[in-house]
Amino acid sequence: MFRLGVLSDTHGLLRPGILDRLIGVDRILHAGDVGDRTILEQLATIAPVEAVRGNTDGGALAASLPLTVTGSVEGISYRMTHRREDVGADWPRDCQLIVFGHSHRPELEWNRGCLLMNPGAIGPRRFKLPLTMAFVTVNADRLVPEILSIE
Repeated sequence: MFRLGVLSDTHGLLRPGILDRLIGVDRILHAGDVGDRTILEQLATIAPVEAVRGNTDGGALAASLPLTVTGSVEGISYRMTHRREDVGADWPRDCQLIVFGHSHRPELEWNRGCLLMNPGAIGPRRFKLPLTMAFVTVNADRLVPEILSIE
């Protein structure tokens, strides 16, 4: 069993308790709008971190982050980008998990055996949307997603 912590849109704010909630995950995926390199450094004290560049990330941080990430865990392939609009039409055919952020709205959708996930946002509140993060447990060839309110 392998557990992913999935975050997006921190916008430079790592709220109290987030690191505690991530204890025990095997990898952390951050779907952009990180806001500050120290966010990634703090997350890396818990587990290895992969992150993509968001539309508000700038300067040296943006230059250090890719627009997309492709990887695999326990035989499950995944891809990540910041905006759902940037998800390629062929991605659901090519992988089992797609992670994106940007809208601050948590979302889970299955498409041809592929899980599309937006963990929502845990940074500054916007548009009266809930503050959420996500987990994905990989058990054999099964993905078990969970959206968690942090309020």
